Amino acid sequence: MTKITIEDTRHVAKLARLGLADEQLETLTGELNTIIESIGKIAELDLEGVEPTTHALEVVNVWGEDVPHTSLTAEQALSNAPDPENGLFRVPKMHS
Repeated sequence: MTKITIEDTRHVAKLARLGLADEQLETLTGELNTIIESIGKIAELDLEGVEPTTHALEVVNVWGEDVPHTSLTAEQALSNAPDPENGLFRVPKMHS
């Protein structure tokens, strides 16, 4: 199985715009390789006849009924906003 290198981790961190120190890159690389090894062990299992599942236990009725109700007014929604502008939420500019 292919191991992830520090350069791989550095590249992905750059794509995700994460500023990681060398020590963090080493730690994360080790953790990612541990995850890949664990997945490799699962891939070795004989799962013939095992049905795919989304949960280990059966989950029933996890969502409440979808019942229409009145919504907040714009004033109510903005009542705790630190700096609303023209009836909208004002947020910091994203820098690229």
